[in-house]
Formats: sequence, C-alpha cells, structure tokens
Amino acid sequence: MAQKPFQFKQFTVTQDRCAAKIGTDGVLLGAWTSIDHTPGSILDIGTGTGVIALMLAQRSFAETIDALELDDDAYEQATENFENSDWGDRLFCYHAHLYEFATEIDDTYDLIVSNPPFYEAAAAPEGDNELAASRKKARFEDAMPFELLIGAVSKLLSETGTFNVIIPHHREEDFIALASQAHLFPTRITHVKGTPDSPIKRSMIAFQRLEQIPHDIEGGFIRFRESVLPQELIIEYGRHEYTDAYTELVKDFYLKM
Repeated sequence: MAQKPFQFKQFTVTQDRCAAKIGTDGVLLGAWTSIDHTPGSILDIGTGTGVIALMLAQRSFAETIDALELDDDAYEQATENFENSDWGDRLFCYHAHLYEFATEIDDTYDLIVSNPPFYEAAAAPEGDNELAASRKKARFEDAMPFELLIGAVSKLLSETGTFNVIIPHHREEDFIALASQAHLFPTRITHVKGTPDSPIKRSMIAFQRLEQIPHDIEGGFIRFRESVLPQELIIEYGRHEYTDAYTELVKDFYLKM
C-alpha cells in the first residue's frame, strides 16, 4: 500500500518513492536554519523528498531555491513536490552527483543546507548481515562522504554565505575539523536530545567563511573560538509531550503544533 502524503500547514510532500522518508532531522534543519542574512539564492544538497527546500521557500523570499538529488526516484518525487507547491516558480531540482554539480556549475549560493546520508556503525547488523552492512556503508561513501560535501560547499558558497548541516553528534568534532581545512568555521551549534535524560543525538551546525577571526595553531590543529558555545534543544519530555522550544521551532509547519 502506497504511503500517504505528508501534509504540512502550507504544503504537501509525497514520499512513496523515496527511501528517506520525512523525519525529524530534515524538519529540524529546515526550521533551525537562519535566514537573517536574507539569502537571495539557496541550495539544498541531497534534497530527498524536497522538504527542507520547501520549508525554506515558505520561510524566505529567495528568488532561487535549487536542490540536488542523485537518486532517480527521489529526484522525480522532489520535482513533483516542488511543482505542486505554491513556490514552484522558485524551486528547481538538479539530477546529478554532487561532484559533477560542483565541478560544472559556476553560480554560488547565499545559503547552503544539507541533511546528508550517513552510516552509523552502531546500527550495523552483525553476523550473517555483515556483508549487507558493508554494502550499505559503501553506498554511502560513494554517494556523499563528508569530505566531498565540504569540498563542494567551499566552492559553491558565496563569500558572505552560510552553510547549515545536521549530522550525528559523534561526528561533530571530525566534521568541524574537516570544514576548517576548507576555511569554513562554525558560528552556531545546537545539540539535539530526544528527551532531557537521553544522550545528544544530533548536531546542527552553521558555518561561514571567517578567515578574519583570529585563531591559534597548537600542534598543527586549529583551536576554534571558545565563544561559539553549543546550545541544546530537547524535543519532548515524554511521548508526544513536546517542549516549548521544539514547539516554537516547528509550529509553522506541523499541522498539530
């Protein structure tokens, strides 16, 4: 049976042909990403259903909102979701690999967002399924390793633009270190927890080109400004008992918020 479309307050997302369904991560990033710098152009890397691009179309007046998707079915579905929205004239999805796109396109973007696919070793099946887990990891590394993502962003981001990403929390330190090599530095970090007592699950990070901000070199590593202190976002106190902070963040999108 086909999965029903996901209805938001101002748009609808069909997802029956997408491997990656609507989830908390994408909605969080779409709502959390700052548009205070009034971006005129936006790029969503690995758009999937297109939900983040649609959220940013609702929130902003950007004339250009491009999305990139490699998977055939997801590309077709995102394109349909864009066309069926109120912002179809501003939304466009490219069907290409990130490396190909970054190499061939000459434009830059004021805002780049990504909810990249990732492989978490802790979730890997064991025993007879070890080969399947290896294949899953290989598919991810071929599609969009973090090194490729950061390299592409470095080329595609405008000088005053921002890059926003949501990743597993345990990859935060590595991701920031990789970004620093491309002269992208964190300006805002939020740690996401499911409940007050649960461990941090995700990190949402905003980056900018901040070469002018002093930093020191110690033992060959960049020491970042200590003033970029992570904030914390807790989603719920208990089952469907959402915190005020989470509700405030997503209330313009979810029907029952």
